[in-house]
Amino acid sequence: MVRVVIADDQTLLRGTFRALIDSDPEFTVVGEAGTGREAVDVVARERPDVVLMDVRMPEMDGIEATRLICAARPETRVLILTMFDLDAYVYAALRAGASGFLLKDARPGDLLAAVRTVSAGDALLAPKVTKRLISEFAGRPVPRRAAEELAKITERETEVLTLIAKGHSNAEIAERLHVSLGTVKTHVSHLLGKFEARDRAQLVIVAYETGLVSAAGVLHRD
Repeated sequence: MVRVVIADDQTLLRGTFRALIDSDPEFTVVGEAGTGREAVDVVARERPDVVLMDVRMPEMDGIEATRLICAARPETRVLILTMFDLDAYVYAALRAGASGFLLKDARPGDLLAAVRTVSAGDALLAPKVTKRLISEFAGRPVPRRAAEELAKITERETEVLTLIAKGHSNAEIAERLHVSLGTVKTHVSHLLGKFEARDRAQLVIVAYETGLVSAAGVLHRD
C-alpha cells in the first residue's frame, strides 16, 4: 500500500484528490496539510511514500517544504501539483528534491499514474518539462558543481547522462546508442549511485551544474 500525503491550501481540492487516491486499492491517504509548514509536520509524523505538493501555500511555499521534506526523509517522493506555468518552478523544485510535476487539471488517470511512477522510484520528468528546465538554465546563472565530478563516470555513462539531460527516455537512448534497453537501465543505475542522486530528475541537475550540458549544446570532456 502506497501511503500518500496531500498538501494544498484549498480544502475542496484536497478532498477531491483524497477521494481519487483512496479509490485506488494500491493507495491510501494518510494525511493532509493546508500550509507548507503543516506539510513538513505531517510528513515527519506519518512518513508517507509520496507527497502531492501544491506550490503556493501560506506560511511556507511548496518549494521550501519540499526541500525540508527531502532533506529529512529522502525516501519520501514529492510530486509537485500546480495550476501555474511550470517555468518559474521547475529548476527550484528539482533542486529542492521534487521527483516530478503535474498540472492540477490533469486527468484523474494521469494523477494516479504519476503517483504510481514516483512511488516506484522513477522521476516524472517528461521531455517538455526538460525543455522548460533548459530554458531556466539558459536564462539565469546557475550554481556550479565541480566539473571534476564527471571524472568518476565512464565515457558511455557520460553519453547516457547527456541524453537524459536533453529529455530522452531510456528507449530513445537505447536506440541512439545502439544498445539494449537493459544496458541503458544499468548505466542509469550506475549514474544514480555515483552521483548519489535520488532519481532521473536529479541527474538532469547534475548534468547542467557540472557544465556537461548547456542550453546552447553539449560540452565534451577532453
